[in-house]
Amino acid sequence: MDVELLARLQFGFTIAFHYLFPPMSIGLGLLLVFMEGMYLQTKNELYHHMTRFWVKVFGLVFALGVATGIVMEFQFGTNWATYSRYVGDIFGSILAAEGVFAFFLESGFLAILLFGWNKVKPRTHFIATVMVALGAHFSAIWIVVANSWQQTPAGYHLVQATSGVRAELTSFRDAVLNPSFLDRISHVYMGAWQAGAFLVLSVSSFYLLRGRHREFARTSMKFGLLLALVASTLQLVTGHSSAEGVAEHQPVKLAAYEGHFASSEPATMYFVGWVDENQGRTYGIGIPGMLSWLIYGDRSAAVTGLNAFEPEDRPPVNIVFQSYHAMLGIGMVLILISLFGAVYWWRGKLWRARWLLWIMVFAVLGPQFANQLGWLSAEVGRQPWIVYELLRTGDALSRTVSSQEVLMSLLMFGLIYLLLFILFVYLLNEKIQHGPEVYAVEEGKRA
Repeated sequence: MDVELLARLQFGFTIAFHYLFPPMSIGLGLLLVFMEGMYLQTKNELYHHMTRFWVKVFGLVFALGVATGIVMEFQFGTNWATYSRYVGDIFGSILAAEGVFAFFLESGFLAILLFGWNKVKPRTHFIATVMVALGAHFSAIWIVVANSWQQTPAGYHLVQATSGVRAELTSFRDAVLNPSFLDRISHVYMGAWQAGAFLVLSVSSFYLLRGRHREFARTSMKFGLLLALVASTLQLVTGHSSAEGVAEHQPVKLAAYEGHFASSEPATMYFVGWVDENQGRTYGIGIPGMLSWLIYGDRSAAVTGLNAFEPEDRPPVNIVFQSYHAMLGIGMVLILISLFGAVYWWRGKLWRARWLLWIMVFAVLGPQFANQLGWLSAEVGRQPWIVYELLRTGDALSRTVSSQEVLMSLLMFGLIYLLLFILFVYLLNEKIQHGPEVYAVEEGKRA
C-alpha cells in the first residue's frame, strides 16, 4: 500500500480515537464546577456526593485522554518529518505554551481534585476543581491554535534552510489569533460541552429508567440538560460564524461542503445528497440559493464553486459533503432532544417520559459522532494541503519511512487502542453500575 495513505490513516485513526476523551473532560470539568459550587452555596450533601461521583468519571476520561494523546506527537517525527521541519518554529512555541499554560495547570491540581476531599478545605478543593476545568479549556485553545494555523497561516515568513523551505515565526500574537482561530475554538467548546452534558444526561436517564438513585439522577439531569440546551443552541451560532470564515479564507472547502461546482453562481444548501465528482454535479434535496443567503445575506449572491479550482487543488468532495451534512443532521437532532427535555422538565413530565429517557441514554453517542464528523470534514476539506496553500500533504512525509513500517505500527496501535477502549468501557460501566457512594451505602443498609 501507498506510504502516504497509510501514514494518513494512522494519524487519522489515532487522533480520532484520542478525541473521544478531551471533549468529555472539558464538558464534565465545567459541570463539576457548577455542581461543587452549588454544594458550597447550599451545603446540600446531595451536591457533594454528585460531585464526587462525576469526579471519578472525569478521572477515568482524563487518564485515557492523556494516554492516547502522547502517540500523536511521536508521529510528527516518524511519519511526517518534512512537515515537522516546515512548521517546527511555529508549533514549537504554540505547543510549549500549551504545556506551560494548560497541562501544568490541569495536572497540578488534578491530585487535589481526585484525592483531596478529606485533606483540604472545601473551598480549596473547589479552587482545584476550577483550575482543572480551566486547564482543560486552555489545553484546547493551544491545540486549536496549532490546527487553525494550518488552515489559515499567519504571523510567519518563509526562509530557506539547508533542509529546505520552512516557516519561521514573526509574530506570536498573529499566529495565535490567526483568522480562523476564534471561530474554531468556540465551535470546539460547544461540541465539548455537549459531550459532557449528554454523558450526564445518559447516565441519569439510565438510573431513572432502572428506578435507582432517583434524586441523584434528577438533580444531575438538570445540570446536564441546561448545559446541553445552551451548548446545542450556541453550536448553531458558532457553526454559522465558522462557515462565514471558511467562505472568506477557504472557498474551495465551502464549495466542497455543499457540492457547489458552478463558479460565481448562487449556491444551494442541501439536506441530503450525493456528489458525482466525475460529472461535476450534485444530486440531492436542498433549497436553491440558501447557502448564498446564509453566507452573504442575499439568495442571488455568487458563491465560488469547485470549477474555479484545478482538480488537483480540490479535496475529495463527496467525503467532505457527506461528513459535513451528517454532522449538521446530528447537531439538529441534539437540539431537538435538548428542547424536548427542557419542555418536559418545565412541565414536570420528564421523569415519566420513558421514551425520551431512552433516547437520552443513547444520545451520548451524538456529540461524539458529530465531533468526529466535524473534524473529518474540516481536515479532509483542507486537502491536498497540510498547511493551506503552502505545503501539500504528499510533500510532508518522512523520506525514510516505509509502507511496511507504517502498516505494522498502524496494526499495533489498532490492537492497543482496542484494548484501551474495552478497558474504558468496562471501568466506566463499573462506576455507573456501582453508582454514587452515599446511595450505594444506603441501599446496602436497606438490603
